[in-house]
Amino acid sequence: MSSTTGSVKSSSRSKVAKGATAKTSTAKASATTTSATTTSGTKASVGGRSSGFVPEWLERLDRPVTTYYVLVGVASVLVSFGLIMVLSASAVTSLSETQSGSAYAIFFSQLQFAVIGMVALLVASRLSVPTWKRLALPVLVAGLVLQLLVFTPLGVGVKGNRNWLDFGVMTMQPSELLKVGLALSGGLVLSAKRKQLARVSHALVPYVFPIALLAIGLVLLGHDLGTVLVMAAIIGGVLYTAGVPGRWFALSAAGFAAVAVAFVITSPNRLGRFDVWLGRDTDQFGAARQSIHGRYALADGGWIGLGLGGSREKWSWLSEPHNDFIFAIIGEELGLPGTLMVLTLFVVLALACYRLVMRTSDFFVRVTTAGIMSWIIVQAMINVGAVIGLLPVIGVPLPFVSSGGSSLVTTMLALGILLSFARAEPGCAQALAARPSLVKRSFAVLPSRRSRS
Repeated sequence: MSSTTGSVKSSSRSKVAKGATAKTSTAKASATTTSATTTSGTKASVGGRSSGFVPEWLERLDRPVTTYYVLVGVASVLVSFGLIMVLSASAVTSLSETQSGSAYAIFFSQLQFAVIGMVALLVASRLSVPTWKRLALPVLVAGLVLQLLVFTPLGVGVKGNRNWLDFGVMTMQPSELLKVGLALSGGLVLSAKRKQLARVSHALVPYVFPIALLAIGLVLLGHDLGTVLVMAAIIGGVLYTAGVPGRWFALSAAGFAAVAVAFVITSPNRLGRFDVWLGRDTDQFGAARQSIHGRYALADGGWIGLGLGGSREKWSWLSEPHNDFIFAIIGEELGLPGTLMVLTLFVVLALACYRLVMRTSDFFVRVTTAGIMSWIIVQAMINVGAVIGLLPVIGVPLPFVSSGGSSLVTTMLALGILLSFARAEPGCAQALAARPSLVKRSFAVLPSRRSRS
């Protein structure tokens, strides 16, 4: 009896032990599953955050103030970098070709124009879009009147081109103001005729004929073919953005090319430049000197450059080292990184302008922005192309960088216009107004009187 009872108890104990073991195994399996689930959830969460990192930055780039700050940043870097390079490239020329006896004469002159340009930029950026619509025609008329004065005793010829005004205390190139007038007037006229632009008569009259034709004609009378090419780019950019049919561009390009060829073959100076470009003239002591020494400068710079201020070509070998051929000095002193930085800045500027064109709903802003973008980018392409030998030497400065007061002031004025348009983007003005000023942010870190007491 007792033996039977003992066997029953031992049997029940073994069943309980087996049940406990099974429960323990089940709990371990459950814990393992929970741990795996938690681990995979954590990985998924981390993966979600890492995959959302790029969209977060894209969202930042899509903010209303992006265009405004990109334009400000690019302009600040280009102008500051240009002043540094003008100081480096013009030291020898200042000593040898000016009566000041100082190596900083050209630099100080450029610095003065940069200050004037900064004032123009700030004033232009604070004007509203309706104000610029009202100023479009007055700016154009002022440019035309000043360009007419070139053919009076106030006009001055430089290297065969009569495109300067000498007022005694200062000189200026009125064709630079005409570029601003063409962009603004194009936006004004074409926005008013937006619904009729499918008809060529409305697209051409009155913007192309007589406004653009008169402006280009006056500059051509002064034999400044380089400025005419930039003005043609402005007109083309304005008309293309306005939606003029593409077939008319082909006809216009053919006619413009015929005029350009006529001006080249009738001018021994321009014909000589084409001979240099085509490789027919390689005399480094004659007409080919500037082109050859410009490429020598780029070759001497190589990958890393000779160092800031270390140019050899600026020692009277390369003419216009601080002006039309400053890109060659950049390549010589700063090497490939310096030249790529300049090109990248212009690409970023073009992208900012394109963003402004695509985001605005104002037809005037869209067309005018395209005209200003065409002006700056095409002029930069012509300048760099001439330095590296892809284009003949035409004689246009590198925007924001080359020495030259008229060019610097007007391009900074044009950038101020773009900043005014960027402020008009939906939400931009409100976002800028909500940010405290630099002065307020600076004083905010100082302890208050109450905290000191």
